[in-house]
Amino acid sequence: MGKKQHDFRIGTSGWSYPTSAEGSWSGIFYPPGKVDELPYYAQRFNTVEINSTFYRPPAPGYAWNWARKTPEDFEFTVKLWQKFTHPGMYAKKTGEDPQVTQEDVDTFKKGLEPLVKTEKLGCLLVQFPPSFQLSPPNVEGLDRILGYFKDYPMAVELRHRTWSDEQKVTEDTLMNYGASLVYIDEPKFNFSIKQDFKPVGPIFYLRMHGRNVEKWFKSKSAAEKYNYLYSSKELDPFIPGLNQIKGLTKKLYVYMNNHFAAKAVANAVMIRYKLDLPIDTPFWKGLMEEYPELKEFPLNIEGEEDLFGKK
Repeated sequence: MGKKQHDFRIGTSGWSYPTSAEGSWSGIFYPPGKVDELPYYAQRFNTVEINSTFYRPPAPGYAWNWARKTPEDFEFTVKLWQKFTHPGMYAKKTGEDPQVTQEDVDTFKKGLEPLVKTEKLGCLLVQFPPSFQLSPPNVEGLDRILGYFKDYPMAVELRHRTWSDEQKVTEDTLMNYGASLVYIDEPKFNFSIKQDFKPVGPIFYLRMHGRNVEKWFKSKSAAEKYNYLYSSKELDPFIPGLNQIKGLTKKLYVYMNNHFAAKAVANAVMIRYKLDLPIDTPFWKGLMEEYPELKEFPLNIEGEEDLFGKK
């Protein structure tokens, strides 16, 4: 398989949801017991979105390990550190000054170097909170962040409707740096950004967060908020658009962020099959047992006996 053969990449937001955590993937996507999760994941999907970097800059050693454990053609997208995009959240959680320094920029870039050198960095995900509205100071702030990371492909997630109300300002700001706008599927409110299902920038980047309306702002945990399984029928309307966009842009990423109990995996599998991108590597039987909705797709399923050589 040649390097960068696949421009259409479908995966999940994160790959590691430990057995001690609510909504664990163990026994559902991953077989029970000790599993080296990233290689297992990368045998079935060609990309993953790293969210741990939102909480702390990536350590180069970890990034080298990620690169080493994945196939040559695998790609990571990396979520930008919250100090850049959520300064209030950063200050509240750390008690530290949220003012971004050149050292912060350099530290984050250093953590990306292993992925850049191995050609496994797909793009940088720059996600802002729903409260981040279009205003002169915020446009300047966005421009400043894009300037820091202008040497990397970037996809920007803006969620407040002011960014679509002033679409030209938004697109001009992104285009100055060759950045792309993230398309998001999530519960819609009167302040939600309005989006057409089309590329804005050189990358089409779709993040599907689930539609758990009742728990969106009232959930007791992040896991509960993303406890939502898209039905096969709910995914159908996306397929014609994705097939059309495939011919309009060089890079297309789809990430499922409804991570509770590997629902993201089930939906990523559904989308791949609906787009005629089957997965040859077998899945642990727990995925089909948890999500019988997958029976309409011709997955290769293996049980404990097959995986561990038991009779």
